[in-house]
Amino acid sequence: MRAALAALALLAVPAFASEDIPDQYPQSVLYSKPVEFIPHVFTAIGATAPPTYENAGHNNNLSFIVTGDGVVVVNSGASYLLAKALHDEIKAVTEQPVKLVINENGQGHAMLGNNYWIAQGVPVLAHVDAAEEFADSAGQSMAALKSYARENAEGTDPMGPTETFTDKHEITMGDFRIEVLHLGPSHSPGDTQVWLPDQGLMIAGDIAFHERMPPIFEGTCTSCWIETWEGPLTALSPTYIIPGHGHPTNLAQVARYTHDYLVYLRGMIGAHLDAGGDLAGAYYVDQSPYAHLDTFEELATKNAGTVFAEMEFE
Repeated sequence: MRAALAALALLAVPAFASEDIPDQYPQSVLYSKPVEFIPHVFTAIGATAPPTYENAGHNNNLSFIVTGDGVVVVNSGASYLLAKALHDEIKAVTEQPVKLVINENGQGHAMLGNNYWIAQGVPVLAHVDAAEEFADSAGQSMAALKSYARENAEGTDPMGPTETFTDKHEITMGDFRIEVLHLGPSHSPGDTQVWLPDQGLMIAGDIAFHERMPPIFEGTCTSCWIETWEGPLTALSPTYIIPGHGHPTNLAQVARYTHDYLVYLRGMIGAHLDAGGDLAGAYYVDQSPYAHLDTFEELATKNAGTVFAEMEFE
């Protein structure tokens, strides 16, 4: 009951993060202690900031589901030590063993902790495109981890998932039906959503943002991302959302700061192109309605330039 009331409170009153807080859980390498959002579903909310020594690379959400017949973990974390720290927190909550780890995408903060779980004999699942992306970028991700995390990179050995899927992977474990989905193109190759249909909860990964600005990468199809939102994601209509970054919330809140931001930025870049504007000018299109989001300073101009390059020849 307390967990349900806490979830309702989070939905009723927006909980804002701050990238100015360096660490919320100093006794652990984790940035924050896992909280139970709805009954039996926990998440350790990462910093809404770039990866730093202070947050040890825990700048995304690391979640787990205590099913009654084992634990399912979503994201291995950015390092061996982060995966181990999350496992320590799981063991403090339940004696049930971890039976599966799911990587939400192919980025380092989703996969670099895989070798910890593989050493425990736990299978690791990811979308085939995410596995391919990690295979291509693992060396770069590992170099970045060593640079900012220093001793907190100890023990990390980049390993991809042990299993892959394409469109959908269904699991029944204990009291939970779990659907591991790839709803369509969005933030990065192989973005994965973990859908709990009986609970109305989606662990959405990086398809959804609301407290920090969405990063738009070279090669991201923003029109496709919008179509994924307006089609399969809206059709599922989750009651609860655990986004890739930031506090758990609801669909309307992440739509406001993800779908609506993408539509807004494409509109601004489209108007700039119609006026004969060039790339240099595109960096300065007005994004002030989103200036309060964390990582705005790091990402706003980059996003504008990337969308200009995408739309220039559409």
